[in-house]
Amino acid sequence: MARWLRPLVGALILLEGAAALSFLHHRYEEMVQALFRVQSQCPYVTRIYSIGRSVEGRHLYVLEFSDYPGIHEPLEPEFKYVGNMHGNEVLGRELLLQLSEFLCEEYRRGNERITRLIHDTRIHIMPSMNPDGYEVAAKQGPDSNGYLTGRNNANGVDLNRNFPDLNTFMYYSGEISGPNHHIPLPDNWKSQVEPETLAVIQWISSYNFVLSANLHGGAVVANYPYDKSQDQRFRNHRRTVNTPTPDDKLFQKLAKTYSYAHGWMHRGWNCGDYFADGITNGASWYSLSKGMQDFNYLYTNCFEITLELSCNKFPPEEDLERQWMANREALVAFMEEVHQGIKGMVSDENNNGIAGAVISVQGISHDITSGDMGDYFRLLLPGTYTVTASAEGYQPQTVTTTVGPAAPSLVHFQLKQDVVRKPPERKASGTRMNNKALQKKVVPRATRRGTQK
Repeated sequence: MARWLRPLVGALILLEGAAALSFLHHRYEEMVQALFRVQSQCPYVTRIYSIGRSVEGRHLYVLEFSDYPGIHEPLEPEFKYVGNMHGNEVLGRELLLQLSEFLCEEYRRGNERITRLIHDTRIHIMPSMNPDGYEVAAKQGPDSNGYLTGRNNANGVDLNRNFPDLNTFMYYSGEISGPNHHIPLPDNWKSQVEPETLAVIQWISSYNFVLSANLHGGAVVANYPYDKSQDQRFRNHRRTVNTPTPDDKLFQKLAKTYSYAHGWMHRGWNCGDYFADGITNGASWYSLSKGMQDFNYLYTNCFEITLELSCNKFPPEEDLERQWMANREALVAFMEEVHQGIKGMVSDENNNGIAGAVISVQGISHDITSGDMGDYFRLLLPGTYTVTASAEGYQPQTVTTTVGPAAPSLVHFQLKQDVVRKPPERKASGTRMNNKALQKKVVPRATRRGTQK
């Protein structure tokens, strides 16, 4: 099928049974009710959990969609959406509530595309990372809301400038051939972040997320890493410091997947700005330090982009339906992008999964690691790659594989014990490949209230 036809065909599939939805702004209690309503309507494929609390004690709820809620299935990738990081940028919050209701309704209707997505992906949706800021913005309402009213959390901190600065370490590390992934956090990092940021860091440390997007407002563009340039610039010096990651072409493709499935993002001219194809490298737009998308890439296995979805940060309710129709196909198509590249199991000679094995791709200086069960996911563009799996105490293994444009290629590694060094002691809970009886439920670490400022 021609590439340009795929978004159209996908949209037609979704239109076949699109449910009538209510388009309203949801305050915190109403948002919680909406999430639990979806969970009650689709109890066998959903789960609600909280990753912690905000400064003012509101839960940071996540709605999970999966055919086995609460369980990581080997070789099934984990995906997340995060909305409302800035409390006054509210469209993402409403879109994620609409998306949650839509996925549930279409699953109940038997929509093949949505059923396949839920059965093959573990989807996590957080409508609001900053519920305290939203309540401040909502009191002003869409008509009188100032550009910054409610943007920060209750402590007055911008959460998208609050993650540990791993970029600076990485830029220096690159000069001395240091690590290019899973960069360690500074010793005192917990004392430097807000409760909401702490909860998210513990969340993304507990789940092996593969792909993610965080939803913002104030522009219409798909923004990809790096956000921070080595040569710091300010917002008025635009498009002068392109700062690509080693996965730059892949990130461009991910961003274009959203922009071209969106109603008008791909046209380029929006909100008085022009972005070719509706995408931009973050630092090329303006340099941003301590942001969430760079942190995901440098600290975890997750590839995250930032979606700026509306010129108006707090659009009126009468505009919500139009915005939903413009974003619906893009939200689904972007989730489907988690199924590309290569994936597989890294095991020892007894078929026990090896956690923390490093997966390196020749020519791309950014590695990822296997999860607790030994499964790994490496997003890649179509092509032929030389891939190496290595783990402490084992001999590395290298293979050459070809990645196609559709489903990910299965590439398994079975590592032999290094006869020179004894392998590290393994936990008794290690799983054997494809042994679903030993799947373990992953529960995020609770955020202690004592860390709140």
